[in-house]
Amino acid sequence: MPPPPRRATIRDVAREAGVSRGTVSRVLNGERYVSDQAREAIERAMKVVGYVPNTAARNLALRRSRAVGFVVHEPHALFLEDPNIGAILLGANTVLSEADHQMVTIVVDSDRDNERVARYLGGGFVDGAVMVSARQRDPMLQALQAMSLPTALVGRPPAGVEVPWVGIDNRGAARAVTEQLVRSGRERVGIIAVGLDRDSGADRLQGFRDALGPSFDEGLVVERPLYEYAAGRDAMQELLVREPALDGVFATSDAVAAGALEALLAAGRSVPGDVSLVGFDDSTWARRCQPALTTVRQPARELGERAAALVLDLLAGKDVTADPAGTLLPTDVVVRDSS
Repeated sequence: MPPPPRRATIRDVAREAGVSRGTVSRVLNGERYVSDQAREAIERAMKVVGYVPNTAARNLALRRSRAVGFVVHEPHALFLEDPNIGAILLGANTVLSEADHQMVTIVVDSDRDNERVARYLGGGFVDGAVMVSARQRDPMLQALQAMSLPTALVGRPPAGVEVPWVGIDNRGAARAVTEQLVRSGRERVGIIAVGLDRDSGADRLQGFRDALGPSFDEGLVVERPLYEYAAGRDAMQELLVREPALDGVFATSDAVAAGALEALLAAGRSVPGDVSLVGFDDSTWARRCQPALTTVRQPARELGERAAALVLDLLAGKDVTADPAGTLLPTDVVVRDSS
């Protein structure tokens, strides 16, 4: 068997270009103090000799991976089911790709993943992290802070955690979409309250309370841990048992609302005739349901873009203040046929 072809080296490029190896190294490292003539000669020589930069070796020398982790603290099934997370991921990837960084997607499915993922993130494989779905007392977020890895969150951080973040006004948006139910004449309004251990769930429940005021009924709150279709279906069945006269429901994500719609139709309730139903996200779930869902549109892709940009700013040494108020992007209520 013939030996593998020899890989071209910096020495070959320098010889072909007629410059020193140091000059070639300066060009490869992006340094400015090289003449245009020498830079052009080196670029031509690289093509002639077939030189491919050893990115891994250079990053090792610089102690940089040029990779950023995209950490999602959700079960694998929910990661695949939730188009909102997918849009955030695509936004982050676009910004990182344009900055010549690789995005590494990491799904923290259960408690057993925390230690393994923390070892990976602290092992020099990534330079920073974007984290989605951080919980109260989240061990993954605590690990990121302990290793001082440049990190930005999508969503408001838990109490006592100072880290740059970008999000939406979940409380105000939930209040607005609940008011849409009330304006349509609904009087017995319930909520499928999901994810109360994170900012999105807790704030959406509070916004629902704000909108109903004295009409709020704790008995019409059904809680579930995850923003998933099955949670909406099962919780809706429970709500109908608790209150047969129910005539309005706020499901705190579109996937949850789609599950709730299945349960309502299976129970012989028309939507919106008997029960008005609203969701949250304006994802593909909302548009594919029949009837299409009234919901809150949030800029998921831009959330990912902004969070990735924050991490890049941190890596560039820019002064990114961990403002407790964060950066809030606008939302709006999209009225469709379900309410």
